[in-house]
Amino acid sequence: MKTKTLLPLLVVILLGFSPVISSGQERSDTVLTHQKVKHLIIKNDNSRYTGEILYQDMREVIIRTENLGDIAIPKHEIREIRELGEEDFRDGVFTGADLFTTRYFLTTNGLHVRKGESYVQWNLFGPDFQFGVADNFGVGVMTSWLAIPIIGTAKYSRQLGENTSLAAGTLLGTGSWAQPDFGIALPFVALTFGGRSHNVNFSTGYGLVFYSVETYNPNTDRSTTEKFREGRLLLSLAGMTRISPAISLVFDSFIAPPGPYRTQTIWEYSWENGNYREVTTTERSSALMIFVPGIRWHTRPNAAFQFGFTGAYFDGEFVPVPIPMVQWFRKL
Repeated sequence: MKTKTLLPLLVVILLGFSPVISSGQERSDTVLTHQKVKHLIIKNDNSRYTGEILYQDMREVIIRTENLGDIAIPKHEIREIRELGEEDFRDGVFTGADLFTTRYFLTTNGLHVRKGESYVQWNLFGPDFQFGVADNFGVGVMTSWLAIPIIGTAKYSRQLGENTSLAAGTLLGTGSWAQPDFGIALPFVALTFGGRSHNVNFSTGYGLVFYSVETYNPNTDRSTTEKFREGRLLLSLAGMTRISPAISLVFDSFIAPPGPYRTQTIWEYSWENGNYREVTTTERSSALMIFVPGIRWHTRPNAAFQFGFTGAYFDGEFVPVPIPMVQWFRKL
């Protein structure tokens, strides 16, 4: 009799606890997170969510956002999950340590493009593509709208300290289809103090130019081709500071001290005897300095626009440049 009385009671107790047991089995593969670490979730459609990840499993991620509350995002819709740091926020507002901060107007710095990320910098004269192909290593290509010249770039970056970065790289270019005999090479190093929101950069390099000159001798009615190579030290001081989530002040410079003396032979017509005579001249390239102060608008996390005024110092005097420096950044 007791057995008949206890059996229904036992069944009721097991049925009462079955939802709890079942729920525990379903959550066995769930990773609960109670850390106050902010994350950025980027979906395949490029939409982004920032906040604390409450938990995630093989099917979905639950993130607590400030504006929309808790959101469940299916795993197959997520392209990237990234942990955020202090440099991604300003005054508590997410700004993103965007990859565009590796560039100023003309020069680069010691910061790196993250592996798998890429962007294009549209200029009035042509595009500039940059790709993060490995940890701390990126490559790129820049050219004009006529593909004259075509310049390839490579840069390896390394963080020396919390606020110090060093990069070494090179630029290699050719005159392409218009002038295949023309080439440039520019190995450089860049030392950057600060992070992605505020930094100062010092860089130096040695620019080499390779070209050919065809000389015509009117006396022999023959032409000769001479190949030349010229080298020149190049310097730069640049920096940027983010004054609001949407605005950064940017400064860039390009400094080329006077070049070495170069001897050149030309043919000059003599009115005395009506013949051409060979004249040797010695000259050197003048110092050149270009300064570009400007403003960058961070229009979206994956886009920016910057505008700058250009001034130049050449041949002993300052020369204003009437065309402004206008550039658009887009993440690829």
